[in-house]
Amino acid sequence: MNNPELIKNIRVVPDFPKPGIMFQDISTLFDKPECLRTMCKETVDLYKDKGITKIVGIESRGFLLSSAVAVELGAGVVMCRKPGKLPGETIELSYEKEYGEDTVCMHKGAITENDVVLIHDDLLATGGSMKAAYDLVKKFNPKKIYINFIIELTIEGLHGRDVFDKDIEVTALIKI
Repeated sequence: MNNPELIKNIRVVPDFPKPGIMFQDISTLFDKPECLRTMCKETVDLYKDKGITKIVGIESRGFLLSSAVAVELGAGVVMCRKPGKLPGETIELSYEKEYGEDTVCMHKGAITENDVVLIHDDLLATGGSMKAAYDLVKKFNPKKIYINFIIELTIEGLHGRDVFDKDIEVTALIKI
């Protein structure tokens, strides 16, 4: 991984969303067809032999690549969203963030015990939102769960991988 072409095309936005943050903007990866193809291919290559049946995309940037990868893997897509965004019956989980609480939701019955699930999001920093999505997916009791990101920040003080069970395979296309 760590494809030099992908790394070169990430836009770094200083002081966003607050001073001191060097925001890794992936929108510049999605507006270039060659980068989108590369991200899709690399993710498919990681999971093509894992029997993935569902990909859970986390709102909202996680939706982008999860759909493209699902098409290639022959899997379905499940949206993990904020409350009030999904019609029908949902299952939800609240979690603590740096500055308060948040909640993630998915449709009841979206995942079965026969599913092998890949949960995808754009960025791993502290791991809070992915951990909540992971804990929510576990409530469905699927056969297996995998976790994937486009970017994993390995900056000192961020230990995003540490929030997950040690037996969970966590991958990232790019480590910064």
